[in-house]
Formats: sequence, structure tokens, C-alpha cells
Amino acid sequence: MAVFNIDEIMDRLPHRYPFLLVDRVLEITEDESIKALKNVSINEPHFNGHFPGHPIMPGVLIVEAMAQVGGVLALSSVNDGKEYLMYFTGIDGAKFRKPVRPGDQIIFDITVLRKRGAMYKFKGEAFVDGKLVCSATLMASVFPKDES
Repeated sequence: MAVFNIDEIMDRLPHRYPFLLVDRVLEITEDESIKALKNVSINEPHFNGHFPGHPIMPGVLIVEAMAQVGGVLALSSVNDGKEYLMYFTGIDGAKFRKPVRPGDQIIFDITVLRKRGAMYKFKGEAFVDGKLVCSATLMASVFPKDES
């Protein structure tokens, strides 16, 4: 059962089509970890040019999806998360191990490594069919919308 469906995700994140890259939250432990999924569809606009005849999801979008999942986790721990935004502030050690193609379902596992005030450091991993396709360490900060 989904912890958050797409409507609840859209309540937490400002992203919209074509840049909302998370479809469902499967598990969440506040301030600790989150597991979410993205269904990869051939109808996504980046596949028109990446690459014609052999569509591959751009690695930068996989990392962005990880950051969005981290954002759901961070914003879920803030009182009235709708009044806050999370800004992606850094990435370290990104590794891409296997291409992600239309028809794949990506499972994201994001764990909080450190939280200091409004700043987060996450360990992010993305899996397709149980195989690691991408990993990275992500940094982000949460700010009230009126201060951003």
C-alpha cells in the first residue's frame, strides 16, 4: 500500500509535469528513510532526443528523481510542509551502473545520513528489478517559501 499517492506527493512538492519524477511513496520513516517508485514511460519528453531508436533515461534525471524523493522525506518532517521548499544543494559520488529504459520501474531508497537544522545529507540508491542502477550522496536545504 502506498504511503503517499501522486496527489499527496504533489501536495508536498512544487514540481509538475514534465518535471515531477516520483509516482508513489511506498514506505517512509520520518527523518530517517523513504522508499518510492517511478514508472518510466516512453511518453516522457526526454526520450525524443535521448536517444532516438534506443531510449535511455538521462542519468541527471535519475539523480533529480532521487532528490525529489529526498524532498518528500524532508518536507514530511516539517510542520505544514506546504509552506516550505527544499533546494538541492550538492551531489557527491554519483555512479551510473546500468541504463534505465522505458518500461522499467525505478525503486528509490533514500536514507538520511545527517541532518543539521534545515540541512540534509542523504544516501540515495535507485534500483530496477532489484539491481542497483544509480547511487549518489545528495545534499539539500529546507527553507520557508517566503524566505526563498
